[in-house]
Amino acid sequence: MNKPILGITMGDPFGNGPEITVKALADKAVYDRCRPLVVGDVSAMEYAAKAAKKVSGIDMKVRKIQAVSEANYEYGVIDVFDLGLLKASDIPGDPENPKPFGLGATALGGEAAFQYVKKVIELAMAGEVDATVTNALSKEAINMADHHYSGHTEIYADYTKTSKYTMMLAHDELRVVHVSTHVSLREACDRVKKDRVLDVIRIANEGCKAIGIKEPKIAVAGLNPHCGENGMFGQEEIEEIQPAIDQAMAEGIIIPEKKPTPPDTVFSKALGGWYDIVVVMYHDQGHIPLKVKGFVYNKAEGHWDAVAGVNVTLGLPIIRASVDHGTGFGHAGDGHANELSLVNAMDYGIRMANAKAKP
Repeated sequence: MNKPILGITMGDPFGNGPEITVKALADKAVYDRCRPLVVGDVSAMEYAAKAAKKVSGIDMKVRKIQAVSEANYEYGVIDVFDLGLLKASDIPGDPENPKPFGLGATALGGEAAFQYVKKVIELAMAGEVDATVTNALSKEAINMADHHYSGHTEIYADYTKTSKYTMMLAHDELRVVHVSTHVSLREACDRVKKDRVLDVIRIANEGCKAIGIKEPKIAVAGLNPHCGENGMFGQEEIEEIQPAIDQAMAEGIIIPEKKPTPPDTVFSKALGGWYDIVVVMYHDQGHIPLKVKGFVYNKAEGHWDAVAGVNVTLGLPIIRASVDHGTGFGHAGDGHANELSLVNAMDYGIRMANAKAKP
């Protein structure tokens, strides 16, 4: 089997994407499993490579390409599909004395990050890359650049013309998928409808199979405290969630509880191996447990020991895995960002590409 080609977006050029990409690709084992190329700007990647050498002693070169066919996939030299959106002078600071850029969200960064995503989607839809992996962009910045999306997931759905999709977050064996994501909590409650819950259960089932789980066990979290306590605290479990579970089970999908599981216990059970994936009803219901598990802050030393986890968009015609953190504008540029989430995302991209390639 040929090693899959991974198209990795650089993310916002003034965020942590360039520096964690250099760090992740400094591991030779990555090149043993895949053929990585970065979609972004050579100017930003060269700055990040120089900063990484200064801070961490990592010695990586950057090579400009303008077509996938030009990539060499040679360890030690990062192939960058250069979109030429930034000049070297646009990158603030000195890589020989790396400090935080301090720019925050900008229209320039938002435009660049959006174009990287658009290009990698085009490459994947054309079959030139086998999977896409995205670094963080700023929702504020892309909207400043007049691209009115609430995040990567919605950009991918639009440019692949996908109507039924959902976000899966994963850290080790804990996985969650969302009925809704980037909407207000009030609107999220209104979006808990049988048809949408059923679609997400189905997508979760297929998503687990895409990473090699043959018979996925699925939990469906309730929306209300104690799953509504038989209607005392809300009707959504009775009127919307349970009918979706019943239909899914009639289709052969395995839901061991056969009913909604209280949100305050479902994740402990998932960590204990009861389920392969949890269907959650809204953004924070899924994000909080994943980040409590995957993000580890070292209080004594004042830095993050781990920023782990991966975000996968399920239901697309192409593969998309992503880091599960933001741009880190407050520290980006100083060369100290943690690359673990990107390593996790690349691993998922490779696994899903290999599973898709099997006859």
